[in-house]
Amino acid sequence: MTISDWRIELIILPVTDVDRAKAFYVDTLGWNADHDHRVSPTVRFVQVTPPGSACSIAFGESLTEMTPGTMSGLQVVVPDADAALAHLREHGVDARGVADLAWGRFVDFADPDGNAWTLQELPQRG
Repeated sequence: MTISDWRIELIILPVTDVDRAKAFYVDTLGWNADHDHRVSPTVRFVQVTPPGSACSIAFGESLTEMTPGTMSGLQVVVPDADAALAHLREHGVDARGVADLAWGRFVDFADPDGNAWTLQELPQRG
């Protein structure tokens, strides 16, 4: 194995209400529900993935000691920032954008716990 074989494929997200988080990511955002398993009486594992992404997020019960709502800097690349903003707003998400910067076009939003996300439309490469 070489360093080129290392991939980020799962990020644990701290949430207060697992069902509310699952509804937000699956029903509101339209992400794929990959797993929802009760591993034990104290552990529940939910995994969701943005369409087309190789990296998923997981949340649940007893998965992390992080405080819900403290994740920030989470970024998803999208093909069209305007369409992403429209999708979020159509589904009741309080999204901000589109910010046009030299390194892309950006939309910001937070999940019900306050975990902060940024959507980035990459700039055209010449």
